Amino acid sequence: MKRIFLLFLVLGSFSAIAQEFKPFKVNVSLGYAKAIGEGVSGGRLLSIEPKYGLSDHFDLGLRLEAALIARGLTKDGNTTTSNIVLFSSSLVTGTYLFGTGRIRPFIGIGAGIFNLASGGTVTIINNQQPQDVTFVNEAKFGAMVRAGIKIGHFGIGVEYNAIPTTSNKLANTTIDSKNAYLGIKVGVDIGGGRK
Repeated sequence: MKRIFLLFLVLGSFSAIAQEFKPFKVNVSLGYAKAIGEGVSGGRLLSIEPKYGLSDHFDLGLRLEAALIARGLTKDGNTTTSNIVLFSSSLVTGTYLFGTGRIRPFIGIGAGIFNLASGGTVTIINNQQPQDVTFVNEAKFGAMVRAGIKIGHFGIGVEYNAIPTTSNKLANTTIDSKNAYLGIKVGVDIGGGRK
């Protein structure tokens, strides 16, 4: 985490001192979260991301996000959907904006902690016997990549959230839950803009 922060500081030090845009802004976004995997349904997400512009092209931020997602459970290659659970995250982000006009494409990365709420107890059939599988609350280190377009203060983007898979071992089999998800967002920047 320290290395990522130092990388952002070094990138910012190479930027021009004079800026056309106000450096501080807060992005508020709503969107759709889709877990990666077959047979898994999507849900909603909300994120708030304070950002500081180190230059007109590079923003350093802190993304706080909550996403409601139906986890997918995989056993012996077959996927089923579990209960809807809350994925919350706190990520340090870096976003690069192209150009200085009203329409600005952007790309970015982030890394931090994802908190995965319990999916409760799911009953599966194991060797023709019903068996309960419980997923507990857990925190996992993960990463995010993003791309999108900003039009004035409004933006639309796509983010891929890479989170390690959770595994529960039963007597003679393993139940996996893929935690990665795709977020499609529409948002607005409060603050920022041209000076």
